[in-house]
Amino acid sequence: MYICAKIFKIMLEHIRLHRGLDIPMKGSAELRIEKTIVPDVIAVKPTDFKGLTPKLMVREGDTVKAGSVIFTDKYRPEIAFSSPCSGTVESIVRGEKRKLLQIRIKADRTIDYISFGTKDIFKASKEELAKTLLESGLWAAIIQRPYGIIANPADQPKAIFISGFNSAPLAPDTNFTLKDEIDNLQAGIDVLNKFTKGGVYLGLNSKDYAASPLYKLNHVKTYAFDGPHPAGNVGIQIHHISPIGKGDIVWTVDPVYVAAIGKLFTKGIYDVSKLVAVTGSRASKNAYIKCLPGMSMKDIADFAGPAEIEIYGQPSAIRYISGDVLSGDNVGPDGYLGFYHNQITLISEGTHCELLGWAKLCRPKKFSFSRSYCSWLTPGKKYDEDTNLNGGHRAFVVTGLYEKVLPMDIYPVYLLKAILAEDIDKMEQLGIYEVVEEDLALCEFVCPSKIDVQNIVSKGINIMIKEMA
Repeated sequence: MYICAKIFKIMLEHIRLHRGLDIPMKGSAELRIEKTIVPDVIAVKPTDFKGLTPKLMVREGDTVKAGSVIFTDKYRPEIAFSSPCSGTVESIVRGEKRKLLQIRIKADRTIDYISFGTKDIFKASKEELAKTLLESGLWAAIIQRPYGIIANPADQPKAIFISGFNSAPLAPDTNFTLKDEIDNLQAGIDVLNKFTKGGVYLGLNSKDYAASPLYKLNHVKTYAFDGPHPAGNVGIQIHHISPIGKGDIVWTVDPVYVAAIGKLFTKGIYDVSKLVAVTGSRASKNAYIKCLPGMSMKDIADFAGPAEIEIYGQPSAIRYISGDVLSGDNVGPDGYLGFYHNQITLISEGTHCELLGWAKLCRPKKFSFSRSYCSWLTPGKKYDEDTNLNGGHRAFVVTGLYEKVLPMDIYPVYLLKAILAEDIDKMEQLGIYEVVEEDLALCEFVCPSKIDVQNIVSKGINIMIKEMA
């Protein structure tokens, strides 16, 4: 009877997604750690944090430790952002209208940590745990839905969601990166459970959930998701487990930072070091590195292939992406790894033109979702993708392609048009509370009109935040 009950439970927790798309790209990372990066300079970027107005707390020349507060949120000063390393503040970079872009820290060779003290998680109150998370800077790892902004410590979410796998193109293997973090993950889960009465939900890949270190965790409600990308997006998982309506608040945390939260309370330090996958067809070595967020792309110069290659007889440089190709940031060879990114992608810049490319029926080197080319005849083939749009911007074309890659019960084209019209009532009715930019990234990829879908979603979120303030 017990075995039958367990089987029935697993069946109830299995969710199959039929819509989506796995983009077959070359350059996935091998399951090995190539090196540990000891950075010369770390950059902490306020621009990594949505909806933030930073207030600087350090000056050039100041000495900091790992866990030292370097800026806060101007309108929520209790939310602090800390240095991931020890060292000296080398420079403060500002943009137009003195917008704070980066705080660059000359890093010590050995990290010196601030001690926040260890705590008995089960005896500590929610307020005590929140105080430590806020003081250390790790509260920034907790993201609120709707809107994808840093959570408000005064709120009580209806539930907390963690996606235990990443389905984006060339995404890192969470089973590999977190295999030695079981104890820290469990401690992090126990901390998060203190903040909600609805419990902590964990989404795993149905193909290998039994091998995942996260499958061993206790005090979580586990679901197995089967299907193509974006099955690994936490927003998609929330939609199928407990959809967000008007007035609802849920929190999400990346599993890497769940482990960091665990280390904060068991070791008393702000340790955000992580394994990052170096991926893409322009990488000479596709492997994992151990590093800190804010690491310079110059530190992986030996992972990059030739600076320029020829595509159709024209030179093509490398695009350095912090994150994945769908929703990552183009940071350039002098840029820095984002706080929330666990992947670096190196691909070719699409600056080349193909003579009469639009007229060619068979283009064996190109992947097409709409079967415009012959890629559908070779389903196992991997492609050397670049950033070329293969077309120009035009008005919305009603094709039904968006709906084929978005496994959510919303109408994406109508939602985007409501955002462009700034019709708040329609935005609410059409699902603005359920989405952030990454959830509709595939719509942008398959769009024949080359619409900047993610920028439109971002505009819609900003409208809602301003309206609800």
